Amino acid sequence: MTVAYVGLGSNLGDREELIRRAAQLLGAKRVSAIVETEPWGYVEQPKFLNAVAELETQLPARALLDQLLDVERALGRERIGPRWGPRTIDLDLLVFGDETIDEPGLTVPHPQIASRLFVLKPLAGLAPSLEIPGFGTVSALLARLQSSA
Repeated sequence: MTVAYVGLGSNLGDREELIRRAAQLLGAKRVSAIVETEPWGYVEQPKFLNAVAELETQLPARALLDQLLDVERALGRERIGPRWGPRTIDLDLLVFGDETIDEPGLTVPHPQIASRLFVLKPLAGLAPSLEIPGFGTVSALLARLQSSA
């Protein structure tokens, strides 16, 4: 069994319900507090709600990623418009056990995890001492990011 962490975000529709439904469809063991955040990357859009889900899975990472994409589609995600633009739901595989994966279409830990406050804050609520391979602990990353802001 592998413990994985998935970022959940939404800025269209019933944002909170979409996040809660995604976590349910993924069989999340635990879900962080949901926080409202400013858009990242493409700023001319509504604010996001973000959270992190903790999963236990027997799937390999690629199959879990496929499941995330299936849940996005089931919840109305359409990949149209600008990159990082508005969306009903966005699911990012952040951490997959202690694995480091770099293959086409799948990089774990998430390559931008250390620069995303909207990921680190909710993740710290679930697992502050989690060691992210190649990055350090969640609490150390969060402290670094907050001190540079």
